[in-house]
Amino acid sequence: MSSEPLRDGLGRRHEDLRISVTDRCNIRCSYCMPQEVIQFLPRDQLLAYEEIERFVTCVAAVGIRKLRITGGEPLVRTELSQLIARLVQVPGIQDIAVTTNGILLTEQALALRAAGLHRLNISLDTLDETKFRTITRRTGVHRVLDGIRAAQAAGFDRIRLNAVAIKGLSEDDIIPLTEYARQAGLELRFIEFMPLDADKNWQTQQVLTGSEIRAIIESRWGPLHEKPRPHASQPARDFEYDDGRGRVGLIHPVSQPFCGDCNRIRLTAEGKLRNCLFSTQEWDVRELLRQNVHQDRIVELVRDCLHHKKPGHGIDDPNFLRPERAMYQIGG
Repeated sequence: MSSEPLRDGLGRRHEDLRISVTDRCNIRCSYCMPQEVIQFLPRDQLLAYEEIERFVTCVAAVGIRKLRITGGEPLVRTELSQLIARLVQVPGIQDIAVTTNGILLTEQALALRAAGLHRLNISLDTLDETKFRTITRRTGVHRVLDGIRAAQAAGFDRIRLNAVAIKGLSEDDIIPLTEYARQAGLELRFIEFMPLDADKNWQTQQVLTGSEIRAIIESRWGPLHEKPRPHASQPARDFEYDDGRGRVGLIHPVSQPFCGDCNRIRLTAEGKLRNCLFSTQEWDVRELLRQNVHQDRIVELVRDCLHHKKPGHGIDDPNFLRPERAMYQIGG
């Protein structure tokens, strides 16, 4: 097997793999999932933990260094800590994060920490229960906050809060979220609303841009000072508060796309490889894994996937075609 790093046709080196472990979730965020009951993937169609471990072993040999475990809601997958314990042992893997809505963290934080998980990304769009119910179509913001405290008590010192911002809905939540994050000593990032909602209601005018979010934050805390990116592929622009108490990040996938330095590939819960969140094409990894082919065949498939990667997602292109699949089916 060639040990050449994974590069796409534009020479972008890929070191970051997002792995969805389930399309199921215990809430129904309007920007991700449909409100009505939907048919989730049958259990036998999901990649087994052994299959995920084998795939990661193959791609780590050619340069994948960072993993993010997503869903759906990854903590609804049985014994997720067992998968983490497997993946931290894979040679070459340096960093593993889990993206979660936090509702089940109180019960699982200790096990995840003991398994060797490095980081947590926790979705938190509002601190208000009524607004939380509007966004998620469920109750439970207190469970998310309890989960954050449980994660801190378990020893996680790298916790990031992610807030999706939607114009006409999120403006009043920005300052309370920054106050909470500053007091709790947590990093907070705001993410522009993207066209990946299952109900396909996304409109450009619903995008609360990073620049607009920054203006709201600065109206309360004074000027924000941009910090250098530790890596060009980092999607967020990080800012330090004027008083030096913490940082806030802004992710502008719609208003200021960062595709030029993208280094990410994605594996869906049923084993489809995607070279972009907005890709309309997929490559079947599960079939190869279940045929028990040599790892060279698997890496060859990954290289073919990357060869077809486009320069950018094209949201701002008049001919943009949104993916048929919603965020929960792809993996956040």
